[in-house]
Amino acid sequence: MIEVVIDSVRASLVTPQKMILLRETAQDRYLPIFIGTCEAEAIVIELLNQRVPRPLTHDLLKSVIGALEGRVSHVLVSELRNDIFFAKIIIDLNGEKIEVDSRPSDAMALAVRTKSSVFVAESVMDEAGISSEKDILGEVDVQEPSLEELGPFRDFVDSLDLDDFTSD
Repeated sequence: MIEVVIDSVRASLVTPQKMILLRETAQDRYLPIFIGTCEAEAIVIELLNQRVPRPLTHDLLKSVIGALEGRVSHVLVSELRNDIFFAKIIIDLNGEKIEVDSRPSDAMALAVRTKSSVFVAESVMDEAGISSEKDILGEVDVQEPSLEELGPFRDFVDSLDLDDFTSD
């Protein structure tokens, strides 16, 4: 198992997709996992120490585990199968360890509430981990357009009559 921390929760600028970025504590490797909007918000609310008037689902789960005198030991992103991540919540209950199947997003939302450690299976990190943040964002080759390429646009702008855009 590889210990990780939540590096960030990110939003795509072009889609409603959210992503949690886990960072390995011992090396400079990352594991990006796409998650739902509600789970992303639940994680961010807790990371920013914001309070909501009523408990969210993950707050409720934390309360139930505590009421049963259990404790979240840790969470584990345990496998990657058919491009889907799987996780386990490990609960200590009366001296017994209980593994609960979970989506990684729900496991992370609970982990931040219980201040529990987060781990990733080595096989998952080897398969889906990336070595730098640049790999996440991708290389973008931005070049300034030449004056020749801007010519048609400049001609269009020059042909505009600003009176056409004002109302009487």
